[in-house]
Amino acid sequence: MSPPYRFDATATAAECHERHGRIEPGAETGQEVSVAGRIMLRRVQGRLAFATLQDATGRIQLFAPAKVVPDYDGFCSLSLGDWVGVSGEVMKTRTGELSVKVQRWVLLAEARRSFPDKWHGLADPDIRFRQRYVDLWVTEEARQAFRLRSEMMSLTRRWLEDRKFVEVETPVFHPVPGGALARPFSTHHNALDMELFLRVAPELYLKRLVVGGLERVYEIARVFRNEGLSTRHNPEFTMLELYWAYADYGDVMELVEHLVAHLATELRGATVISYGGRELDLTPPWPRARFIDLLAAQSGLDIGLDTPLAELRAHCADRDIPVEDRWGPGKLLLELYEKTTEAEIWGPVFVCDYPKEVSPLAREHRHHPGWVERFEAIVAGRELANAFSELTDPDEQRARFEGQAAERDAGDDEAMVVDGDYLQALEFGLPPTGGLGVGMDRLAMLLADASSIRDVILFPTLRPESP
Repeated sequence: MSPPYRFDATATAAECHERHGRIEPGAETGQEVSVAGRIMLRRVQGRLAFATLQDATGRIQLFAPAKVVPDYDGFCSLSLGDWVGVSGEVMKTRTGELSVKVQRWVLLAEARRSFPDKWHGLADPDIRFRQRYVDLWVTEEARQAFRLRSEMMSLTRRWLEDRKFVEVETPVFHPVPGGALARPFSTHHNALDMELFLRVAPELYLKRLVVGGLERVYEIARVFRNEGLSTRHNPEFTMLELYWAYADYGDVMELVEHLVAHLATELRGATVISYGGRELDLTPPWPRARFIDLLAAQSGLDIGLDTPLAELRAHCADRDIPVEDRWGPGKLLLELYEKTTEAEIWGPVFVCDYPKEVSPLAREHRHHPGWVERFEAIVAGRELANAFSELTDPDEQRARFEGQAAERDAGDDEAMVVDGDYLQALEFGLPPTGGLGVGMDRLAMLLADASSIRDVILFPTLRPESP
């Protein structure tokens, strides 16, 4: 007999507990419900069977006396993971377990593969990520993490909309890669006979919209970077990018710390949370510190943009940092910072003012030549957000793009190219603007207390399985 095409469920497991959870042991409600879900546990005691049914909201017991259950033997032979629809009276057993007394049932889908029971679950992380459709049923922590992620996205949107930011959608296919220092994925459009690139960031399109008069604009965007895999990196991931006319990077710092504090309060109940077994205080204001000062304090090196290149290269060599001959002092300082300092910052800390050499889209610092008004929010030893006072001068932006193009010609496949259309947009005038990118997967990791980005991406990119 084939399964039905539909089933009318009149209640969820959670609703049954909410409405009837306080009745006395042994009591019957006289109210019939229809529930549907998977069989997660089953035990048979002679002419009485019990099963645990799980739906998207939780679990409820099925109480199945042989004298009232149609096809009692068929019910007793259900496998773990089978989908069933059940109708019957809500009652509570003498042992106090809220239950649905099975008066009618139907098999909705058969689990033809072995389904783990609640005592074992999925212990192998690789299997968890490859078989997320099983992991979500048997691992409560996985379900909680993805519910939290969903709510985090909704809360973020509402928070930004309350502050008059407008959500938009920009192209995923770009004619030239840009908006971040990253190696792109490429594809070919047959009808136009042209190469296109999956976006590495929506930045340049969002700033075009500020030129167009959308003064507060944001996108929660899927972006793609042709990079390696790690506990912090997945080739496709989710970014919140926003651009705020008439603001600078100081305004954006305040926005970031208050947004994250709001999310922590709503999702974790407080701004002081535990991450990886350590306390993390997300209460605003967060400390601000200059990039070069943190590098000096952590490495013990008295260095800067005016330090001779040979000395900077020697410091890199002492720390087994590979370098390229074409790198200037800004790039060498960044490599030293990332090797010695970033992972040691528990934070949260706004690391401010980066070398211009490694920040081609950021505006030059108003007080410190050679540096730009850029910050990274570092929390628990990793970058959570990157932001600038945006570069608005089309002539300076062209010069920066041309410098990047030269780097690309020299072998840096993460460098940018000259984006003529974006430069044309800047010539129409971009007002002073603060811009921000937040790694939403890393933010979800933080709030879900997850150690790997794969714990908060439903279907992460994985190496092919061995034959």
